[in-house]
Amino acid sequence: MHNVERFKESLAEGTFNDQLMFLYSCDKDDLKYYTDRYLDVIEGFEETFGKAEEIALFSAPGRTEIGGNHTDHQHGCVLAGSVNLDIIAAARPNGTNSVRIQSKNYPMDIIDLEDLEIHKEQFDKAISLIRGVIKRFVDLGYEVKGFDAYTTSNVLKGSGLSSSAAFEVMVGTIINGLFANNEVNAIEIAKFGQYAENVYYNKPSGLMDQMASSVGSVVSIDFNSTEEPIVKKVDFDLEKQGYKLCIIDSGADHADLTDEYATIPSEMKAVANFFGKEYLRQVDKIEFYEKLKDVRKSVKSDRAILRAIHFFDENERAKQEVEAIEKNDFDAFLNLVKKSGQSSYMYLQNVFASSMPHNQAVSLTLALCDEFLGDKGAYRVHGGGFAGTVQAFVPVDMVNDFKTKIEKILGENMCHVLSIRPVGGYEIK
Repeated sequence: MHNVERFKESLAEGTFNDQLMFLYSCDKDDLKYYTDRYLDVIEGFEETFGKAEEIALFSAPGRTEIGGNHTDHQHGCVLAGSVNLDIIAAARPNGTNSVRIQSKNYPMDIIDLEDLEIHKEQFDKAISLIRGVIKRFVDLGYEVKGFDAYTTSNVLKGSGLSSSAAFEVMVGTIINGLFANNEVNAIEIAKFGQYAENVYYNKPSGLMDQMASSVGSVVSIDFNSTEEPIVKKVDFDLEKQGYKLCIIDSGADHADLTDEYATIPSEMKAVANFFGKEYLRQVDKIEFYEKLKDVRKSVKSDRAILRAIHFFDENERAKQEVEAIEKNDFDAFLNLVKKSGQSSYMYLQNVFASSMPHNQAVSLTLALCDEFLGDKGAYRVHGGGFAGTVQAFVPVDMVNDFKTKIEKILGENMCHVLSIRPVGGYEIK
């Protein structure tokens, strides 16, 4: 916990400059922006909950999926990283039995700690995520007490950077810091977030988003065992390779797409069930092709079969991307990214919603990337798909021109040039 007035003075004096530069991969010219964000979150806290003598400050980043599009929910492999956009929070215990979280520009969420049951009427609402994360800490035997928190975020909502996972990790990081002596590791906090999203929020997500946000940096994750996923940090220095990461907002709306997302794991599982398995990771690819005629007859969905084909190939690509990075073969990495994008478009079919065939903003954005990058760099649909964003790896000497051309068509501030963040959920000390 920080003394509030002393912390404000220390921020102004530059005491936390090195920590902020490390956290956000920024230079000294950007420090005022980040300093002001933390001063603003403290001000927001005090305007909402009253003056505080001491306060704790936390950060949880958005994430970018680099490889493994829709493989995690089939116990597959992914390559993902945290980015330098985050949710930050000021928090303190409040001496009551209620948790109050005020996210800037949203209604306050209030939870009575005596009521941690599932509320179906709160499916798809942030309060359900908070309650679910609290429940997991309580189940582990931690005494979670009442606290107040004020949060603000620059993680682009609906961007594929997973603002929901960042929020879940933020809640877990706050509770871990205030009531668990930071004893719960980043992998467990990620699991708490997925549990909250699956059970309390009623969204059938995998574990990749939470894991990338919670663990931080670039990580290779093998979900063959979701209870004990194999997580390995990967040394991934884009700028050393002469590239920048761009996330392009297509302008499409994510609203009412939960059913579209849900078809992907359900159709993949339908193929797995033909072989008496629950997940495609448990199915042998050779046997799949040998019995494909019978699979098609049984499943009665060519799209399900194409999505299974995507999984088998994408799961291998995610591992091959790690190998390419570790061998310093960046051309091979970029080629794999391109193949991932092609597979997502052709086989996974998560570039536009079949229920809205005239709305193809992501497809258009991919076409623009193809036109403006040519044979340079790589690009692909980013994250869950159907709406939202495109990921592009752009040569440094092309970034400004690329951004200008994209935004001339899609609009101002639609192309975001990001950096990989070195850590995940974090408490400012």
